[in-house]
Amino acid sequence: MSSHIKLFTPGPGDVDDDVLAALSLPVMRHYGPDWMPVHVEMDELLHKLFKTKNDMYVVPGPASAVLDMAIGSVVAPGKKIIIGTNGFFGDRLVEMSRSHQLEIVLMKAEWGKPLDPAVLQTLIRENPDAVAFAMVHHETSTTVLNPLKQLMDLATQAGLITIVDTVSSLGGVDVPVDDWGIDLCVCGANKCMEAAPGVGFVSVSPRAWEVIDSHPGPGSWYLDLKLWRHYIQQWGAWHPSPVTLPTNVILAAREGIRKILNRGMEEHFARYTNASRIMRQGLSNLGFEMLVPEAYAAPIATAVRLRPEFTADEMTKWLMSERQIAIGGGLGELTGKIFRVGHLGKAAERDYMLEFLFTMEEFLQYKGIPFTKGSGVSALLG
Repeated sequence: MSSHIKLFTPGPGDVDDDVLAALSLPVMRHYGPDWMPVHVEMDELLHKLFKTKNDMYVVPGPASAVLDMAIGSVVAPGKKIIIGTNGFFGDRLVEMSRSHQLEIVLMKAEWGKPLDPAVLQTLIRENPDAVAFAMVHHETSTTVLNPLKQLMDLATQAGLITIVDTVSSLGGVDVPVDDWGIDLCVCGANKCMEAAPGVGFVSVSPRAWEVIDSHPGPGSWYLDLKLWRHYIQQWGAWHPSPVTLPTNVILAAREGIRKILNRGMEEHFARYTNASRIMRQGLSNLGFEMLVPEAYAAPIATAVRLRPEFTADEMTKWLMSERQIAIGGGLGELTGKIFRVGHLGKAAERDYMLEFLFTMEEFLQYKGIPFTKGSGVSALLG
């Protein structure tokens, strides 16, 4: 039996061998004449992927660190921020904002439901002193895709600085940063960019810089956008970052983004849409119910309600021990109620999907649960 665990998690995912190969290249310095062509190319690739002319920064660490940087850099302590939350990661934005001593206005929606633009409109009217609006685009804990464009339109018209977590959406669905008026857009390498964990990205608009420059900063050295801009301005020709960069992780991210752009972004998005359709149909054929209706379901991961005949723990342990397949569980209030299947990287390929759906049929047979044999994998024929 192979020792490789196949990842069907909402992140990270199994990535292509040429992306992995970049991790095993000789270690490069994060400065100097060898590194600068990589820095310049990454900047160009990220601008294309984000569809922006805004400043781009590559920051070591998880995307959560970059979100912390964005919130702390743009909103001064004591200022008011409206935060949209309809899941685990929206709640994390709230926790981050509390750590920066911000005044928080909650824009809540039920877990499994999208954020409502009408609610934001009301909150904007009731809080004219708010300076920013933050939200998660793809709420990975529920797999809801929030209506980003409509929410950005309202926030931008009200003059709010917009901070968006696109960690699990950018690269998987279209996120035109400039067209939609996203002032700070944060993403990571290990989701839809189909690369390795360890580095995050943030785009910063001129409007955001005006606000950032109007206050002292977040009380952090490392997670202060002004520090990163300072290094670009002063030493950008040879040492464009204030800290050591995970150079091999960045080389892998470069390869992942190259592959997306070479394939074509629309074709890349279509891979996720197709994988989501197949998984939703195959699991429905086996008697599972999807948590999120098609109308606002993200194509990047699928949340599935548990059946009463077994627990999430029993199923996930069986998949791992018997077939070395890893899936995502429920988070927060959905713990033990759902499981989540990611479509990242190789999980969007036909052979991976065939193995997963066949394995789900095997599990139902193991549990003695009636189903029509072949109905799961038949989704691949549609």
